[in-house]
Amino acid sequence: MPPTSTISSKGQITVPIEVRHRLGLKKGDRVEFVFEEGRTVLRPARAGVNPFAAYVGILPAFSSLEEINAWLRDLRDDDPPNAESFPKAER
Repeated sequence: MPPTSTISSKGQITVPIEVRHRLGLKKGDRVEFVFEEGRTVLRPARAGVNPFAAYVGILPAFSSLEEINAWLRDLRDDDPPNAESFPKAER
């Protein structure tokens, strides 16, 4: 039988301990109710602001992995790798 809870006269519920443990919830955490495909899902509340949003656009746009590697080499002041720069494997 799944965990259950009763709604109080104030509209509050106690989240059962096994649900709190499964969701990693602790005292003071916020939860959100999300409506998905005809169901209501309880989950830990997500931060309102994306922590990475401030970094969007900082790096130049790249069209290939080669461009990224060239840009990184330039930042590091590295020369492109060649076969001679790697040690030979012993057999």
